[in-house]
Amino acid sequence: MSAILKPAHASIQRIPRMSRFAWMMALYAENHARLQRLLEPESLAVGRYASQGRDGLELRIDVVERHPYTIELQLSYPRLLDGEGATGDPLAWVRHYRDARQAEVTHCHVGRRWQDALGLHPPLTTLIDHRARMNVFFSKWLEYLGEQGHAPRGVQPLDGVAAVA
Repeated sequence: MSAILKPAHASIQRIPRMSRFAWMMALYAENHARLQRLLEPESLAVGRYASQGRDGLELRIDVVERHPYTIELQLSYPRLLDGEGATGDPLAWVRHYRDARQAEVTHCHVGRRWQDALGLHPPLTTLIDHRARMNVFFSKWLEYLGEQGHAPRGVQPLDGVAAVA
């Protein structure tokens, strides 16, 4: 009898909602897995590397710094230079957390610098939204790079750098 008196919506199980923080951490974990499949950054020493894709564009991988738990990388297309000829476009600064299995884009240049897009003193919500967009872009870029055939076996050292075993 109690089942008859219960409203129909009371028995529907709700799908738990993911907080914004949990969503970002899941995205960072996904980026880590893609980056591992694509480049295996833990096997690279500090230095400059390149990978050639089927699209004819060379991907430049700069291992900027190695720390006990993190690796700092910079990924870019060197032939697609900005108006000043200083950097490739797109350009992503990545912090690869080895222990937490996360990869976070800390800076990203896709046509414009963040100061041009957000201003010098943006509100916190604007910064968080921008960080989310950068990391979503990075996820899509990593997916594209994988589709273009970039893989660890294709990563070649430039300037005589030897890979870490």
